[in-house]
Amino acid sequence: MAPQYQSWLSTSLKRWFPRSEPATLKTLRLQALRGEQVSFQVCTRVSGVDGATPVSVEVTGGEALCLRVRRVGCVPVPHFNTATPEDELDGLGHIPGYVPDVLFDDTCATVAPGEVQSFWVTIRVPLSAASLSAASLSGTPDTPVGLGIAVTFGDKTQNLSVTLQVLPHALQPRQNFPVTQWFYTDSLCDWYKVDPWTKPLWSLLGQYFDSYTGHGFDTLLTPLFTPPLDGVKRPTQLLHVTKLPRGRYGFDWSEVEKWVKLAKGSGVQNFEWCHFFAQWGVKQALRIYEGHGLDEKLLWSPETGATSETYRNFLGQLLPELHNFLKAKRLLGKSFFHVSDEPHGPEHKANYVAARAMLQDLAPWLKTMDALSEIDYGREGLTDMPVPSIGVTKQYWEEGIESWTYFCCGPRGRFLNRLHDTPLPKLRMAGWLFHRFQRLGFLHWGFNYWFRSQTRQLIDPFVVTDGLLWPGWAYGDTTLVYPGECGPLESIRGQVFAESLQDLALLQTAGIDPNGTLLAPLNDFCDYPKDEAWHWQARAKVLKGLK
Repeated sequence: MAPQYQSWLSTSLKRWFPRSEPATLKTLRLQALRGEQVSFQVCTRVSGVDGATPVSVEVTGGEALCLRVRRVGCVPVPHFNTATPEDELDGLGHIPGYVPDVLFDDTCATVAPGEVQSFWVTIRVPLSAASLSAASLSGTPDTPVGLGIAVTFGDKTQNLSVTLQVLPHALQPRQNFPVTQWFYTDSLCDWYKVDPWTKPLWSLLGQYFDSYTGHGFDTLLTPLFTPPLDGVKRPTQLLHVTKLPRGRYGFDWSEVEKWVKLAKGSGVQNFEWCHFFAQWGVKQALRIYEGHGLDEKLLWSPETGATSETYRNFLGQLLPELHNFLKAKRLLGKSFFHVSDEPHGPEHKANYVAARAMLQDLAPWLKTMDALSEIDYGREGLTDMPVPSIGVTKQYWEEGIESWTYFCCGPRGRFLNRLHDTPLPKLRMAGWLFHRFQRLGFLHWGFNYWFRSQTRQLIDPFVVTDGLLWPGWAYGDTTLVYPGECGPLESIRGQVFAESLQDLALLQTAGIDPNGTLLAPLNDFCDYPKDEAWHWQARAKVLKGLK
């Protein structure tokens, strides 16, 4: 059999597994506003050869655009995630197996015989047209930007082409929809073997903050104290605390100020401050350490009660200083605060009410929000801003209760999610759903969680994507970025979710009525169009209607 070298183009909404059947698309046409990001894939396959073949991809043209080519790498997924019907799964016939996700900063690969290797191409259109030639960006169908794609197999080259029509409108920034993905500083410390608040860590933080905001995430979980999330964690306490005589405490805000400055430099707009009470029950005070916690010397016993006099005394000294810090840095209106994460049942509810009442007494200015799904929290105003799961968010919406929304390991089934077996067109609809149901923000827990579930045991996220707790924790839930040698490596899921948030900005820019005809097929976070064709057709209608 003679060697066969195949190359083709694909949209960003299809995973190309190693054993996917090849396609034949040689040309692709895209549209974008100024300020938008669009992505597509270049796919390759070699057959009829005995050994591996070097393959490279080069994109030419569009000099005024920001172009980035990355090799798509795979991660092992041993099982499908549970409780999801087959027609809502991606990877049938490929899972168990390798799933394309991680994006390596390579333009070349060594391809095994008979396997598909794809490359992810990202185009960012500058917001300003000042540096763009009228010939290349006229905004008319007759003069799109032409991109040449050269795919080289050893000494043989094939050519593909992409045309990008840049419309004369600018994408306006997303409005009134904060997005936070919980950021784990301890992951960086442990993976890269650096100590908290040292120069090497600050360098890494800058890179990860840039990636974070590059996804469209504008609200950053800040470890004023070590976040009480997912077990007892390695201390990453920003605030330096000194224990003084007679029940007094001293606070040094230097590292907090440094964090804020660095994050704002990367484009972070809002700061989400770590929870004030222990997770899952609101029973204990936060674990707070002397200094920054490097020697793990606690200020009080871990069993100290949430509303104990010991903790009340501490908060009574801390909260006025926090207020002064936020006011001085002009962050008071750009800050979000938590009581405790995901309380469930009557006992947790009573503890939550008592803890929040103590905060209200000590700091009436402090407004709270938490991930919690029991609707009584919203009906009774037990928190200032509930963040329910998408499984019940529509009920909040129907009852007129303002809320954010979140998903994590669940709900699964037909609900929106972004797991390794979630079809990418289904994920891309996130921004459309957020606009349809007018939620006030989105929260997810896993930007870079690289540990065995609820332990300090570091895992390899290139190999383990469930925190070693499947089926309870789902494959693909724990992280959107992978630890590269010198900084973050992003993922297909992260890019698709980022562009879904961009869709939300597009719908806002175009003034699309959430209750209008276009979005009428979106009935719930589990009942909405999930095919790729619907997305592209609806997007084309929105772009055509821009004035």
